[in-house]
Amino acid sequence: MESKDFLKSLSNKTGVSGTEEEITKAVKEVFGDYIDESRTDALGNLITLKRGEGKESDKPQIMLAAHIDEIGLMVKEIDEKGFLKFTTVGGIDQRTLVGQEVLVYGKEVVKGIIGAKPPHVQDKKEQKQAIKLKDMYIDLGRNVKEVKGLVEVGDLIVVTREFCDLEGNRVSGKSLDDRAGVTMVLECLKELQRLKHASDVYGVATVQEEVGVRGATTSTYGIVPDIGIAIDVCHGEMPGVSDEETANLGEGPVIFLGPQVHPKLHKKLKRIAQEFDISYQIGTSTSPRGTDAFAIQVTRSGIPTALVSIPLRYMHTSVETLDLNDIKKGGRLLANFISQVDSEFVEGLRCF
Repeated sequence: MESKDFLKSLSNKTGVSGTEEEITKAVKEVFGDYIDESRTDALGNLITLKRGEGKESDKPQIMLAAHIDEIGLMVKEIDEKGFLKFTTVGGIDQRTLVGQEVLVYGKEVVKGIIGAKPPHVQDKKEQKQAIKLKDMYIDLGRNVKEVKGLVEVGDLIVVTREFCDLEGNRVSGKSLDDRAGVTMVLECLKELQRLKHASDVYGVATVQEEVGVRGATTSTYGIVPDIGIAIDVCHGEMPGVSDEETANLGEGPVIFLGPQVHPKLHKKLKRIAQEFDISYQIGTSTSPRGTDAFAIQVTRSGIPTALVSIPLRYMHTSVETLDLNDIKKGGRLLANFISQVDSEFVEGLRCF
């Protein structure tokens, strides 16, 4: 399957943190052509394995982790007129919610819209402020009896948004954070089909990243890799945001440096990019808790970790936007890195 088709398929599916089963099934089916085995752990992480050609006694173990869960909403109250009050699952940009079409996953999937008090009837103070989540509601267009027959407190809600093509290699959709990262893992596995590699490669589609990097914590603990690489998204350039806080779409993956990144892995990834003429960018992160890299690094007695990201605009909205070339370049980078890892390199990671 082509990368764009795969990403489109994942983006259009629903998998709010804690309910990723549909996404797991889709990823497992496509990854199956490029791996030797797969399993799902107790938390729901999909753990796939492509075996390397090295000796079993000293074969390096490399883990590639990208999360499949998405941010969403949850019903917390049904009022006396049948309007739904809701809360968030993960970090949603609340400013973007009013006027959105949604799907409520109750006893059946129900369409609705997010509404709020219109400016015509707001007082002057309200007109100057962003609408707060507590003042929003979901209108299902049904009476209270019908609503209560279909929906319960705790039901999940997602914004309705179809994946779409923009100009050139640019695409937009929901949950590209981080199903684009999963797509980069697929590109890596495809590239490894034509390369020799000594290492066993674990491609892990992690769950519940958006609510505390939980999937990466448990999957890393179970695998105990010699090297862990988190693949996620970072902020792409856009108006109003400084250059030092963003990366450029279409100019390659971002190789991050920070306290969660092993310096020798960072150096090796840069050298591989240069050797194979893969365009790349450098990013810095001094707040490591925002990606699976944090969970990987501090598992058990510590795992040498790297972070590779895809520039993405409008993060945590339903119109996240990226360039497909960055995913493909990232896949090449990871595959060529893996092909050059041996037991001697892994041993050297223990000495800073």
